[in-house]
Amino acid sequence: MRRYAEGRGRERIGLTLARRKPYPSPMTIDKIDVATVPVVTSIAELGSEYRAWLVDIWGVMHNGREAFASAVAATRAFRASGGIVILLSNSPRPSEAVQTQLLSFGVPDDAYDATVTSGDLTRHELAKHEGARVYHLGPERDKPIFAGMDVHLVGADDAELVVCSGLFDDETETPDDYRGLLSDLEERKVPMICANPDHRVERGSDLVYCAGALASLYEELGGEVVYAGKPYHPVYELALETIRMLAGEKVPREAILAIGDGVNTDIAGAASFGVDAVFVASGLHVPSPATGQRNELGHEPLDARHLMQLFTKVPPPRAAMRTLAW
Repeated sequence: MRRYAEGRGRERIGLTLARRKPYPSPMTIDKIDVATVPVVTSIAELGSEYRAWLVDIWGVMHNGREAFASAVAATRAFRASGGIVILLSNSPRPSEAVQTQLLSFGVPDDAYDATVTSGDLTRHELAKHEGARVYHLGPERDKPIFAGMDVHLVGADDAELVVCSGLFDDETETPDDYRGLLSDLEERKVPMICANPDHRVERGSDLVYCAGALASLYEELGGEVVYAGKPYHPVYELALETIRMLAGEKVPREAILAIGDGVNTDIAGAASFGVDAVFVASGLHVPSPATGQRNELGHEPLDARHLMQLFTKVPPPRAAMRTLAW
């Protein structure tokens, strides 16, 4: 089993979860010509400039069902050259559960050095609410997030805190199905911890809604939400501390590269935190011609036009790829 962020590291950092998205100022975007962002097929040359990678999991390392062989080969090659690979995920599950899932999808232990997840941060936040009556809004598979925590799981009507890890059935439901439930919770002013800020992810060739979509709706209704994960700084601070422990010394931010498929999470978060990024164009934003998947960008291959449409409010990355490959 690989390493993962433990309580000692989180306490040292002194995490405070965020309530608003810390996107960089739009002035930053004007300084970069999106059309000059290269679309590359190999990360070997660019990625070798860095000492550590922060790699998103879902959409980069696997599609929710099976590993991407080229991504596994890439992270293995970077590690073999002396680099450090941290898998940085908005999964609502603690790292140990995520690592077990990675193996089941075909991502081996030697493809990374450690994991840092939204679930790890959510448990840190839950520790501040000892004895609280908590309503878990999410599927049964995410219950490990509460293991060993001093909280009482109750129904929505009795809750003083909501932990949202996703939809109960993300294959058939949408956020609108939860409008009534969320309205009732908002009327009682029940605060929410969002254990996964992602709005949607790929599962195979499909796109499914995540906890972030429910949290966004809750905020629209007037609810109070704190977020655990990208694009917020605490998860990057924890990742930075994990890199320091693995390297045996402090690694500067300019020596760290973030790799992800989420424009508003991976790329925005990296820019806000001051690390470079590479965008992996999964079906989340750019459909794959092989799947016939369709969205507002159509079926064309990844090019400068796609990037100009995607990076209108978020500083563009150093490079873009269709899939992570060495």
